[in-house]
Amino acid sequence: MTWTHLLESIHDRLAPTMAKDFPNLPVEKEEGCYYYGTDGKEYLDFSSGIAVTNVGHRHPKVVQAIKDGADHLTHGPSGVIMYEPLLTLADQLAAIMPGNLDCFFFSNSGTEAVEGALKLAKYTTERPYVVSFTGGFHGRTMGSLGVSTSKSKYRKFMQPNGLTYQIPYANPKACPDGEDVGEFCVKQLERDFQTLFEHQVTPEEVACIILEPVLGEGGYIVPPKAWLEKIREVCDQHGILLIFDEVQTGFGRTGEWFAADTFGVTPDIMAVAKAMASGLPLSATVASKELMKKWPVGSHATTYGGNPIACNAALAVIDVIQEEQLLDNTKEVGAYAYEKLQTLATKHDVIGDVRGVGLMLGLEIVNPVTGEGDSEGLMTILQSALEKGALFYFCGNKTEVIRVIPPLTMTKAQIDEGMAILEEALTEYEASISVF
Repeated sequence: MTWTHLLESIHDRLAPTMAKDFPNLPVEKEEGCYYYGTDGKEYLDFSSGIAVTNVGHRHPKVVQAIKDGADHLTHGPSGVIMYEPLLTLADQLAAIMPGNLDCFFFSNSGTEAVEGALKLAKYTTERPYVVSFTGGFHGRTMGSLGVSTSKSKYRKFMQPNGLTYQIPYANPKACPDGEDVGEFCVKQLERDFQTLFEHQVTPEEVACIILEPVLGEGGYIVPPKAWLEKIREVCDQHGILLIFDEVQTGFGRTGEWFAADTFGVTPDIMAVAKAMASGLPLSATVASKELMKKWPVGSHATTYGGNPIACNAALAVIDVIQEEQLLDNTKEVGAYAYEKLQTLATKHDVIGDVRGVGLMLGLEIVNPVTGEGDSEGLMTILQSALEKGALFYFCGNKTEVIRVIPPLTMTKAQIDEGMAILEEALTEYEASISVF
């Protein structure tokens, strides 16, 4: 069947909730920082498969690791059998994890890692409630959905359990001029905790607090370090476990192995996935040995978690990040890209804000008259950029933020190429709305 016929049948064969995303670009190959379309065009990728292919698409070492792995084992299940890639990966991950996080439950996806983190926290504390933050995204299965509030449509008709409470995420933009952003956000956080604990739930009933150390799907908001430190302090004060959802921020995206390292705040439990195996399904719930030992055999299990081929790929990912010094590249190229985006913001009234850390950058698109987020305008800009050869993706509650999340292998020259395309798209969009 030809590509044309396949595309014509897409909405007959694939659930709309899966198939109707942006941009539905038909591709036949990926390599490095590029997708190659069935139209013969080359597309510079600023999405990394939604922060997955951090070492670039089809990195030769990852591809070879997958091939080598398939020559030996294609399936576990771990526990029934045991195999070297799983154990080696656990050792190598322990060496790069922050603090004392050195024990792993492997699964397949980010939402599974979050589910494991929530279950571990509830079981070991024997407390029923979870606190998360408005705007956070932690997955779409029922437990993780109960702590996800980036968009209300994700929870519509789902009725996730009522054992969760939400308080506002840090909002640096709301800080008045002349005030210290960290102090402002900490004061607001203290008021929010006081209201929560006095009116809704006692801290002694809270098993854990879960958050993204950099807000992802909710809009790429970077909180002050002091804000995260205050949350750590509150958790320690009340015996509450702190969970970092590093599904998107992990494996170099912020310029360190994990955002916990970037901010110098270590959680009790971490959920990691996405870039871990460069596209193969692999994730992990991570905690200390002491905490994991309180989770008895059979209280949590998996059939596919820790797949041997995926583990081989993950080992290659770690090697590539280290050998190619991608953490350093992320800091250097990320700072360069941030500066380029700031320059664009001075030229274009539709840019409301530039924010981010490392190569996790967000460009807020607004109505230049009202200052409100402009999802329609954003999609017009993304489509224009795509037609010119660059693929960007979106996030934000109102779909108002362009994600700039290229592979960590991207060069300054490729940043220049992508920013030139983005500027053309912004200029064309502003010209189109100036006539009204």
